[in-house]
Amino acid sequence: MNTAIEAPVTLHRPVKSAPATEQRWPVAEVQALLDLPFPELMHRAQTVHREHHDPTQMELATLLSIKTGGCPEDCGYCPQSVHHETGVEATKMMTPEAVREAVLGAKAAGASRFCMGAAWRAPNDRDLEKVEELVRVIKDEGLEACCTLGMLTGDQAQRLKGAGLDYYNHNLDTAPELYGNVITTRDYQDRLDTLGHVREAGIHVCSGGIVGMGESRAGRAGLIAQLANLAPYPESVPINHLVKVPGTPLADEPDLDPLEFVRTVAVARITMPKAKVRLSAGRRQMGESTQVLCFLAGANSIFYGDKLLVTGNPDVEADQDLLARTGMHTTRAHA
Repeated sequence: MNTAIEAPVTLHRPVKSAPATEQRWPVAEVQALLDLPFPELMHRAQTVHREHHDPTQMELATLLSIKTGGCPEDCGYCPQSVHHETGVEATKMMTPEAVREAVLGAKAAGASRFCMGAAWRAPNDRDLEKVEELVRVIKDEGLEACCTLGMLTGDQAQRLKGAGLDYYNHNLDTAPELYGNVITTRDYQDRLDTLGHVREAGIHVCSGGIVGMGESRAGRAGLIAQLANLAPYPESVPINHLVKVPGTPLADEPDLDPLEFVRTVAVARITMPKAKVRLSAGRRQMGESTQVLCFLAGANSIFYGDKLLVTGNPDVEADQDLLARTGMHTTRAHA
């Protein structure tokens, strides 16, 4: 297991119970699940999964970086931060024509959800107007629309809802007590506030975290508990495996035991039974066997396509082959 980074940190503001939490899952109970013998944990996760989902169905989502690089945040894992020397150059926002081409390609490859990411701390009003147009492009082609744009105000969330946005992604990244070890340019409460604005606007919440950043099993329990205790918990829960990009502060973290990643997926499934649990960043590094164990643990969504923002991902043909060999079928886009 990785070296723990459990030293307490001081946040700029105390973490409140926002947008709304119920202590359905105390951290100690979540860790008790993570500590179960692996066969018992997998059995429990599969039982919950089958109660709420078709275990052979997989959602395919595509993620496109519509505005890359130049982000003022200092997230320790992110190659798009201006604080890190990673060779990622800042770009302008993509045009509606270029995004439509990408949407059509994703739809033809079988994706049912199209997600757009922009490297901002928070969008300004002019940026948001352009994003609203891009959301309408996605909806015109019959796919679900998702965005990850940084922090939002309540008014901005309402505008995105009006444009037809289905999901908004804003990951909590890690447990509250570990947050300051990874990011110093915003508070955990900022993330919770954005999730609250999204929920109040009637947009589905997509929120998860990153494992393998040096946290202990207790740290992973803290992250899952925070997500599972949101009321309601997120409709989509992306579980990311750290992609160690040279030039970022976390580039030299020790490798995470693959079974720890599978355990995290299984406990996310048990604690958030109706959610789509998505394998996100890091699939290319974890290999097919670990991915299949994650499917058995309750993962029923993957990011699909050759690239996730600026990091690599298994190519479409490799994913299609894996899904075919495991007998999985996919959620199709709307007509």
